[in-house]
Amino acid sequence: MSRKRWVVRSFDKEKATTLAEELNISPYAALIASTRGIESVTEARDFFGMSCDAADPMDFPDMEKAVDCIKKAIDNFERIAVFGDYDADGVTATALLYSYLEMQGADVVYCVPDRHTEGYGLSFAAADKLCKMGAKLIITVDNGISSIEESKYIRELEADLIVTDHHLPSAELPTALAVVDPHREDCKLRFKDYAGVGVAYKLICAIEGGENDITNSVLDLVALGTVADVMPLKGENRNIIRRGLEVLEASERPGVQALRDVAGYSDKELNSGAIAFTMVPRINAAGRMGSAMRAVRLLLSDDYEEAAALAAEINEENISRQQIESDILECALEQIKANKQWEYDPVLVVDGEDWHDGVIGIVASRLTDKFGKPSIVITRRGDTAKGSGRSVEGFDLYNALRACSDTLTQFGGHKLAAGIGLESSSIDNFRKAFNAYAVKTKYPIPVQYIDFKIKPAYINDEMLNVIDMLEPFGTGNPQPIFGLYKMTLARIQAVGGGKHLKLTFTRDESSIVAMKFRTTPLDFPFCVGDLVDLAVTFEANEFLGQRRLSINIKNIKFHSSDDDLLFEQQEIYTNLMRGESVADAAKILPDRNDTVQVYKFLRSAGRWRYGIETLCVRLNRPMEAYAKTAVSVEALTELGVLVRDNDGSITLPEESVKANLDDAPILQRIKNML
Repeated sequence: MSRKRWVVRSFDKEKATTLAEELNISPYAALIASTRGIESVTEARDFFGMSCDAADPMDFPDMEKAVDCIKKAIDNFERIAVFGDYDADGVTATALLYSYLEMQGADVVYCVPDRHTEGYGLSFAAADKLCKMGAKLIITVDNGISSIEESKYIRELEADLIVTDHHLPSAELPTALAVVDPHREDCKLRFKDYAGVGVAYKLICAIEGGENDITNSVLDLVALGTVADVMPLKGENRNIIRRGLEVLEASERPGVQALRDVAGYSDKELNSGAIAFTMVPRINAAGRMGSAMRAVRLLLSDDYEEAAALAAEINEENISRQQIESDILECALEQIKANKQWEYDPVLVVDGEDWHDGVIGIVASRLTDKFGKPSIVITRRGDTAKGSGRSVEGFDLYNALRACSDTLTQFGGHKLAAGIGLESSSIDNFRKAFNAYAVKTKYPIPVQYIDFKIKPAYINDEMLNVIDMLEPFGTGNPQPIFGLYKMTLARIQAVGGGKHLKLTFTRDESSIVAMKFRTTPLDFPFCVGDLVDLAVTFEANEFLGQRRLSINIKNIKFHSSDDDLLFEQQEIYTNLMRGESVADAAKILPDRNDTVQVYKFLRSAGRWRYGIETLCVRLNRPMEAYAKTAVSVEALTELGVLVRDNDGSITLPEESVKANLDDAPILQRIKNML
């Protein structure tokens, strides 16, 4: 994971104290709610699920028209087709509306497009297919708002259309009997951030005349889709997911049971995080690796044996997806290592022949997390290519793509995620144009937010009650991160076959044990005795029927590191490596003794796997010396005195090399600036 700037969130202690007293809740829960912008008692009651008024579904634009048309189609036994999407939001929305209409006695069919052969949304081919199936009324879920020409074509086919969607509309709306989308300009709803399945749920509520036992019974699907689509867990979404989790926990739906079983969660407590990391990836895998229709069939199945077979098939594809994702990520990392200059580019653009287009978005997310910068992963197929990108907070990916759209054939998305199409021959031009735009933009530094600092003496199992109060977690309400500062690392223990670390820390008279998952001892740059800061989460760990608090480390840094100086120095060094002129170049020019000290330390280390920040700490250098230290390392590797391996490690060459330090190109560049 890339180095982040640590920021402790601000909160109003007085207002938090008032909330705690008025609602009789934990002061910790009130403080965290304050960091989420919750200030009034009314807002807090909604946030903590003590009260939450659901929006009247009839307040959605065109909802009354949609209800009338659907009731008429049911009464006249006209064939209705539900057209969804291949991701988990679209799959759950399709299963939700289809099962409801079938229960109402409607003549109903469903269809989900193939990601690889049909692409996203309502197409002309899809319209033909649905009408050949005899559909007289087509209802879209989680798509359709941008299908302007397709909607006109459906009218030419003498079929009716109702659009239900949650994506942003353009100036022109589709030609349809009803367009139900909370983001229409004429929508007066206070809360609008529903998932596609959330809009479909409100449609069912409107048909039913309000929430009742029937609408409550489908909240498991609504919770699944809302979590999957990473919707803000604010307002009504929190209430929907909180209630949906209760339905999921007790669900008799064979598809849900089969998914839990195959994910190893049949007897474990479900929360939003568990859904996001177990059930949702498997539903998505069906569409990424093949046909998403299987995922719809799974959720609709009323026979456990059939559901178990479908769940097993989808689970195997999820395992295959993970392997393909890992292979592509490895290829991408090799490509980055082979192009050293990319390390200093503000954005990463990697490409490969026939990379699986169903997983390139996930790989882009992995690269962004690892390098702390926007990433675009492109798959080439002959003369054409398509890519998927992920960004970091503060860098608008959509605007960046728009700025270099002349190198693309198509693009779409939003600030943090987007997709592109381009000619294979244009990839290099796109990479240059994209980075040229990013260089001119105020580049954001990734942030590690801390909800508030806590002393280890105050950590106990009661904190789990606080965590439970704050659920569900997701966009807009992330899992709380607690800061444990000035901790002394007392013990390092490898567990899980060496894949994870169990770490012991002390402060004053207190001691804690915390887990650092997916980190081997070789990858861990800290030593016993180091003074560090920890960013941790508190999670429940069930063992032998007892629920105990577990501390998981999300981030760790040296307590002595000054973030402001570190990132200032990193920017100076990055600009230097890009070939840009550096002000006060004399401050980053190491003298011979500086470089000799670096060489002697690295020689004694044998193989150095860690970054310049750690090297400065081990050399007892302040962060002001970061750029100067990085220059020394670069000079030594340029001269061959040290060797940088493919994995980024620095070692000695097989045979010692003698060289004149002044001949190093990086030193000559700096001297020329002087």
